[in-house]
Amino acid sequence: MIAITTIGYAHATQDALIAALREAGVELLADIRALPLSRRAGFSKTSLRSAVEAAGMEYRHFKHLGTPKEGRDAARKGDYATLRRVYEGQLELPEALAQMAEIQALATEKRICLLCYCEEAEKCHRSLLIEHAFGDANVTHLHAAMPG
Repeated sequence: MIAITTIGYAHATQDALIAALREAGVELLADIRALPLSRRAGFSKTSLRSAVEAAGMEYRHFKHLGTPKEGRDAARKGDYATLRRVYEGQLELPEALAQMAEIQALATEKRICLLCYCEEAEKCHRSLLIEHAFGDANVTHLHAAMPG
């Protein structure tokens, strides 16, 4: 059985996130944000990739597995039904189907972790992606412990 981990960085530091990934034995961090930019220090693509690779893990960005703006706006408002509708439409696009197949193949070879901003996986597109791509996987939602 495939094992998948996920993590949201909403209240994490980059160091805490890296520590959580290391502790879980993650080999590949799969960034599933449509836009890999962040106002939180250390979580934009270049900085995050550097830190992940320095920690001995691989980083890959899967843009087409991210949520379109309408879905991100719905998630912020707590409108999970709209998020689901928008994201399921995204997953039907050829580019998303190709990246979903790629991430499924990688998950058979490596311990991967799906990354997004949202801290609560059940309110995030990470759970919807797992439902569509990894229905029978053993899923663990990691939390990056805050210092203090």
